[in-house]
Amino acid sequence: MRVERSEFFGADGQKLSARLDAPDGDIRAYALFAHCFTCGKDVFAASRIAQALTAHDIAVLRFDFTGLGASEGEFANTNFSSNLADLVAAANYLRDQHQAPRLLIGHSLGGAAVLAAASEMPEVQAVVTVAAPSDPSHVTGLFRDHIDQINADGEAEVQLAGRPFRIKRQFLVDAAEHSLSAKIARLKRALLVMHAPRDATVDISNAMQIFTAARHPKSFISLDDADHLLSRKEDAIYVANMIASWSERYLNVKPAS
Repeated sequence: MRVERSEFFGADGQKLSARLDAPDGDIRAYALFAHCFTCGKDVFAASRIAQALTAHDIAVLRFDFTGLGASEGEFANTNFSSNLADLVAAANYLRDQHQAPRLLIGHSLGGAAVLAAASEMPEVQAVVTVAAPSDPSHVTGLFRDHIDQINADGEAEVQLAGRPFRIKRQFLVDAAEHSLSAKIARLKRALLVMHAPRDATVDISNAMQIFTAARHPKSFISLDDADHLLSRKEDAIYVANMIASWSERYLNVKPAS
C-alpha cells in the first residue's frame, strides 16, 4: 500500500486535510469515504476499511470535514449542508488529480451524507452506508439534553465522545431541512446498506427505512454484534471485504487474482 497525504479546498475555501490509500499496483477504482459525526478521517473504522480495500485494488480517499481533524475551519459553523459541499469538493479533487470516485462509502452520519451527495457525482456507480441514520436530524439525539439551551441561547457546548463541541442553532435548523427519502428513491445507483442489529447509537430501524426507500439494485448485510464505531479490527476488515466483493459487479472490474 502507498499513502499520499494532501490538501484541497472545501466549498467555503478552507483547506481540508486528506489521505489517499492506494494499492502498490494497478488501481481498479477510486472510492471516497465520509467519516462519522465529529470523528475524522483517521478514526479506526475509516483507517481499517480504507487500508483493507487497497488489498482489493481499490484506492480510497478519506478527509477531515471542515473544522475537524487537521482541516481548517470552525466546527460550530458547519452543518449537514456544508458536509455535503465538502464531499462534492472531495470528489472534484479526486477527479482533477486522479480519477473521479465510482464508489461512495459513508459511516454513520457520513452514510447519510453520501446518500444525499451522490446525485452531484455522475461517475459514482455504487454507494455503501455503514451504521447510517435514515435522517440527518437523528444526530441531534446525541445532545438532546442541550437542545432547549441551544434554541434559547443560540448555541451550547456539548460533550461528544468525551470531547467538547460547540453546537449552534443553525445546525439544528439545517438538519431538519434535509429529508433523505426522496433522494434515496432517486439514487439510481447500486446501494449496499450495512448495519448491526444491536447498534446502540443508530437503531437498526434506520437501515430498514433506507433499504425500503431505495430502488433495486440494493443489498443489506447484517454486521451482527459489531458496535457502532466498528472498534474491533475484525469487524472493520469484514466490512471492507464485503464492500469489495459486493461492488465488483457494479464497478465493472475484474476479480482480484
